[in-house]
Amino acid sequence: MSLTPRMPARPPLTVIAISACAACAAGPSTAAQSNIDIECSIPSSLIFDGGPGKDGIPALSNPRLVSPGDRGTEYLQGQDRVIGLVVEGQPIAVPLRIGWWHEIVNFDVGDRHLAVTHCPLTGSSLVFDRTGAGNATFGVSGLLFMNNLIMYDRASEESFWPQLSRGARCGAKLGTDLAMYPAIEMTWAGWRSLYPNTGVVSSETDVPRDYDRYPYGNYDQPDNPDLLFPMPGGLDRRRPPKERVLGIPAGDSAGMAFPFGALQELGDIALVDTAVGGKRIAVFWDGGAAAAAAFYSSTDGATRTFRVESGQIVDNESGSSWRVDGLATSGPLAGTRLQPVAEAFVVYWFAWPAFHPAAQLWSSSGGGD
Repeated sequence: MSLTPRMPARPPLTVIAISACAACAAGPSTAAQSNIDIECSIPSSLIFDGGPGKDGIPALSNPRLVSPGDRGTEYLQGQDRVIGLVVEGQPIAVPLRIGWWHEIVNFDVGDRHLAVTHCPLTGSSLVFDRTGAGNATFGVSGLLFMNNLIMYDRASEESFWPQLSRGARCGAKLGTDLAMYPAIEMTWAGWRSLYPNTGVVSSETDVPRDYDRYPYGNYDQPDNPDLLFPMPGGLDRRRPPKERVLGIPAGDSAGMAFPFGALQELGDIALVDTAVGGKRIAVFWDGGAAAAAAFYSSTDGATRTFRVESGQIVDNESGSSWRVDGLATSGPLAGTRLQPVAEAFVVYWFAWPAFHPAAQLWSSSGGGD
């Protein structure tokens, strides 16, 4: 795919005219152009036309959910990654195979209005509460900010929401942040073992896409440095550019990143007790499910510390055993859940320091640097 920058360099806060061509998700095509005049607080020099155009990558809204093994799940293999969340007691899995082609899945479950988002270019999976956008559904703008998905809200006065900025940075809701909803990215086999009654997005989406195919060639290989557009300051070489990390933000630019490779060095089941943004955090790792999740160590007035014993995460205070999604499975606290760090998310390493330049990088040998 040939991609050309469409944005001239301008000051950070200005009015920019964005020109996007309409196209299908498989690639750009010629069509009438639409111009949007919109005020932004992000540098226009880092906004690019990704090619497909507005809604060329079609977001989904309330897609059909089916049970594991049902028709519509044939496209899934055990090692495929999914974004897992529990909404109003209902476990839901959104496979990255869906995210590659749609990038946004809007869900309305009870009183919850959520957007499950995945940007294939930055490898980032975040779930948002759409309340900050007036419960409007989100679509794919076709634009990218530092290689990252820019969403737009389907409101009467639309705004642009870069996924990794976690808020509106252009338009009527400029400066509005989106609250995040707790989610965990892991293998389909791992999620299914935790939630055998889960719903999963069916391949029968009424949008013709080849969910058996990864549409970006070898882009996702951890050591592959190739990007569609340059990143300011280049690549941070401390970790492989496309290695997955669990990022925990602290404010706009700080936080800590936990590389999957470094967590695996601790073992198939591991934990890290640390502090992020002045709060005690426990990071759980399950190598079999290729999953990392973060929880607050102090919840309900009780502070818990953890150890790994006989291949299980155990808290020192009660001796209860915990699984990677924060549920106690045995012991005095069986059935109890830890409070998740809702802002934690999985992302490719190269994108994390670009959006969080003051963040620390955790290592198994010396904590954060």
